[in-house]
Amino acid sequence: MSSTVDKTVAPAGSERGGWLRAHSELGICVLLLAVGLLVLVDAALIPTDFAQRGPVGPKAVPVVVGSLLLLVSVLLARDVLRGGRGEAEAGEDVDLDAPTDWRTLLLLSGFFLLNAALINIIGFPASAAIMFWGAAYALGSRNLVRDPLIATALSVLTWLTFNELLGVPLPGGPLMGVL
Repeated sequence: MSSTVDKTVAPAGSERGGWLRAHSELGICVLLLAVGLLVLVDAALIPTDFAQRGPVGPKAVPVVVGSLLLLVSVLLARDVLRGGRGEAEAGEDVDLDAPTDWRTLLLLSGFFLLNAALINIIGFPASAAIMFWGAAYALGSRNLVRDPLIATALSVLTWLTFNELLGVPLPGGPLMGVL
C-alpha cells in the first residue's frame, strides 16, 4: 500500500503574517496618520492670542500640513488595499538582496545620539565634529589625520554659517569666547 502526501499549494498570503507582509506599505500609512494627528493636536494647542497679526495665524501651516498628512495616509492605504505596490528601488550600486549592515547602522545612530546628548554640554562645533568624524568612521574611512580635521572644519563652518549668516543661534559651548 503506498501512502500519498497531499502537496496542495497554499494560496499566496495565507501563511501566518503573509497578508501583513504582502501589505507592508500599510505601516507607512499608519505612521503618516499618527504624525498627521500629532501635528493637528499640536496645532490646536498653539496659543493664538499673542501672535496673530492678521487673518492667517500661527496655526495655519501646521493645520494644512497635518491635514495633508492625513489625506496622503488615507489615499495610500486605499491604493495598497486595492493591490497597489511600490516599485523596488533600482538604485545604483545597491544590492537589494544584501542583509542590513547592523554595525554601520548602530554606529551611525550612536554618534547621532551622542551629538544630541553633547550639544548643550560641549557646544555645537565640538559635538558636531565628533558626529561628523563618527559618521566617516562608521562608513569606513580610517584616516586618523584627515577625518578629524575635515570634521572639525565642517562643524565650525556650519556653526558660523548658522550663527553669523543666518542668525540662528546654536550653542557654542566652551568655544563661544574663542570663535
